[in-house]
Amino acid sequence: MNKTATTGLLLGYARVSTDDQDLTNQRAELQAAGCTKLFSEKITGTRRDRPELDRMLDHLRAGDVVTVTRLDRLARSTRDLLDIAEQLQAKGAGLRSLAEPWADTTTPAGRMVLTVFAGIAEFERSLIIDRTRRGREAAKARGVKFGPRPTLSLAQIEHARELIDLEGRTVKETAALLGVHRSTLYRALERKK
Repeated sequence: MNKTATTGLLLGYARVSTDDQDLTNQRAELQAAGCTKLFSEKITGTRRDRPELDRMLDHLRAGDVVTVTRLDRLARSTRDLLDIAEQLQAKGAGLRSLAEPWADTTTPAGRMVLTVFAGIAEFERSLIIDRTRRGREAAKARGVKFGPRPTLSLAQIEHARELIDLEGRTVKETAALLGVHRSTLYRALERKK
């Protein structure tokens, strides 16, 4: 990571989850920390669309520093935090948390900590992928079938073939009798060949 210059603006971001909560304390802390422009919203952190966060990210210039009272006001997960920090870095901006001084990307130590977090998140993701793969393989070995269940049973497919081949019914008529679309019946008959 390149060293982020801190010659730009100090931008504050404040967020509360519900309309019942108040932004006053966060705004006061951010102003006391020297933030000259504040972006704030009342929206749950689990939502991907946070208009004020997007507006702040669009407003950023190289050298600016985004300041939050706590990291959970900015990001909904470690992965989300790392993604936002990456966006800030790409614009040449920094990130600073008032409650977590170790999360200050304007310092070498802060950049190192976030780099370690990124490595841990990547390791965790690879463990989840590996566990999922092994679980699927074990389930398949036990005979578990993945994907949607067939719409028609083998007996229904045989009955459909008799109706078409022996009684001379059309595929459309047979599909209607079985309560499926004719393309479903065509696929089932093809698979059974």
